[in-house]
Amino acid sequence: MPGPAPKSPGERRRTNVAIAEQLLPRAGRKGPVPKGPLPGKPRAGESALWSDLWKTPQAVAWEQLGWTRVVARYARVTVEAEMPDASASILAEVRQLEDRLGLSPMAMRRLMWKVDDRDDLAERAATKRPAAKPARARLKVIDPDAVAGS
Repeated sequence: MPGPAPKSPGERRRTNVAIAEQLLPRAGRKGPVPKGPLPGKPRAGESALWSDLWKTPQAVAWEQLGWTRVVARYARVTVEAEMPDASASILAEVRQLEDRLGLSPMAMRRLMWKVDDRDDLAERAATKRPAAKPARARLKVIDPDAVAGS
């Protein structure tokens, strides 16, 4: 014997609404690099890393979310973690920030970010191609008398 009839969508407790992935441009973020928000003088290598980070596809999402300070902290801690005498706790902090910022494939999946594969298609579509004739112009009118006489 079957169970009770399913509830209507309005009566369900969980709707399991699917959340769409956010597509990030393959070419990365365009525009000037934001000014570093952290106080003090940047460490050696920090400015270069900061500049590189803001050219990535993920930077488009960071800008929308206002994560400038988190990215700045990541740049500062990463420079420290790349020193020969870096502690395990600094390395762990870098890994956690990488996950939060979507800098690994698994982190991008969790954040539902995907690099848009269609960039090359858009470039190809932008190139000029000869315009195709409309379908109506490609049709031929056939004289029924000519067909019957053959």
